[in-house]
Order: sequence, then C-alpha cells, then structure tokens
Amino acid sequence: MSAQQGTLHEGVATEVAPTAGTSGSGTPGAARATRNTWRRVLRKDWRLYTFLILPIVFLVIFRYLPMAGNVIAFRRFRPGGSIFGDEWVGLRYVQMFITDAKFWEVFQNTLVLGLLSLVVCFPMPIILALLLNEVRVRWFKRLVQTVSYLPHFMSIVIVAGIVFQIFSVQGTINQLITATGLDPVNFMQSADWFRTIYVSSEVWQTVGWGTILYLAALTTIDETLYEAARIDGANRLQQTWHITLVGIRPTMITLLILNIGTFMSVGFEKVLLLYNPLTYPTADVISTYLYRIGIESSNFSYATAIGLFESIIGLVLILSANAISKRAVGTSLW
Repeated sequence: MSAQQGTLHEGVATEVAPTAGTSGSGTPGAARATRNTWRRVLRKDWRLYTFLILPIVFLVIFRYLPMAGNVIAFRRFRPGGSIFGDEWVGLRYVQMFITDAKFWEVFQNTLVLGLLSLVVCFPMPIILALLLNEVRVRWFKRLVQTVSYLPHFMSIVIVAGIVFQIFSVQGTINQLITATGLDPVNFMQSADWFRTIYVSSEVWQTVGWGTILYLAALTTIDETLYEAARIDGANRLQQTWHITLVGIRPTMITLLILNIGTFMSVGFEKVLLLYNPLTYPTADVISTYLYRIGIESSNFSYATAIGLFESIIGLVLILSANAISKRAVGTSLW
C-alpha cells in the first residue's frame, strides 16, 4: 500500500506542478494577448474599419472642433476680431440672460412645447405599432405603414406649407367651419392655437417613422410566449401588457432617453417657419430667440451663453434619464 500511495503522490505532484506554473506565468501572457487582440482584429477587418474614417472626420470637424467657440460666452466677441473674442468678461452674459424677462418667457415656452411633444408624440408610435401588429390583412397593413411614415421624408418647408394650407383663413379647416355657418378662425395668427398646431403637425410627421422602429422590435418577440399565454387563458389585452410591451421595453427606454436628451431643442426649423410676431407669446422658443439675438442682432457672445446654458440642461436631462432608467428597469444607453 505504501508503495502505491507513493506512486500516487508523485503523479499528483507531477500534475499539479505544471498547473501552478501555468497560472503563475499566465497573467503576463493574458495581458499580452489582451493588448494584441485589437491589433489582430484591426489587421483582420481593416477594410470594415475604413468605413469609420469619414464619420469620425465629420464628427471631429463639425461637432467637436466648434465646441471651442463656446469660449466667446465668457469673452466679448466683435465681428472682424479674434474668433475667440477680444476681451474676457467672465459671467457677464450669463447674468444678462438670468435677469432677462424675455429669456424666461422663451424658456417657459420651450419647456411647454418640449413636454407636450414628449407626452403626445412619444406614445403614439407605440399605439400605432401595437394596432398594426394585430392587423392580419397584409396589403392594408403595408398601406397604413406607407401613408404614415411618408411625411417623415418630406422637407420641413413642405410640411410647414401644408400646415399653412390647412389652417389658413381660406384653408381646409376654415372651409369646414364656414360650411357649418360659423365664422372662420385665424389659427396661424393666434398665439392660443400655436401649440396645438405644432404638436399635431409633429405627430403627423413623426408617428410613422417611430412605428417602423417598434414594429421591428416586435419581430424579436418569441411566438411561443403568446402560445403559452393563450394556454394559460390570457386574453389579447393581457398578452399585450405582459408580453408585447415587455418585449419592446428596451426599444421604448432607448427612444425615451434620446427624446429627453433633445427635450430642450424643440424643432427650430418648424417653429421658425410657422411662428410670427403675433404668436411670440407661446411660439418663441430658445432656439428661435438665439437666432434673432445671434444672427439678426449680431450679439454672438450673448447668444452663445444662452446656447451653452441650453446644452448643459440637455446633458443633465439625458444623464439623469439614463441613470434613472438603469436603476429602475435595468436598461440604459450606457
């Protein structure tokens, strides 16, 4: 027995020794492998990575380099002078817009329009996608999809022109109103109607495109889940609530975070094309106010300070939304 035990111990020692040696010398090897991984991948798929060159160059030139111009929010900029301003003024322009009553009016309009757009426009594509998911007539489903997402590809100028044709004094809406014996309403010159017109046109323009994204997400849901739910006696509403909405939740959260990140921007082009001095009390937002202050009045430093303030708020909103989403539902952008 002792001879057999001795042989057994020697075999175990022989097997253990290389293992210990491998673990001791494996760390530097693993580190070198990690360092060389990206090189091997780049050498193998370098043709694919060349497609990133143009997007990266575009982002650097047109997104990151212009950020250096934000310094004129703290310097006095004069046309024809230094691109980074001639004189350091500190927080002078920040104090100007904080004490400016007009700024707080446009800030309030921005919040209201952004909140209305988020509350109304965000759930509409989800509802339409759920409805289309229940349609079994393929040609009708494709027709609704085509009609709904076609406005997304229209120019903002065309969309604004259509809105004017519909809501003008001689437009479609007023023709229906006068046909009932009532007086026409000057929608486009009324500040009380601007938010309704803006949000309704935003829904018409964006609901189809968002529906495509959610329909694509619906195709990833396993059909066996619905079969199991039907066996358990779940009706269509219960299946939608417990399976469909749960299945597209990551897409919903991602789009919600992105929408919150652009909360303060509120479509500048559409507002600029639709508003007029009579609708300023409800239509004038930060972006259009910046346009008048910076471009029309040539007060670039003041406009840059307001724009920087708007960007900081947008950054805080998207970081907060991402953190809340990560803690609450475990889904986030990063």
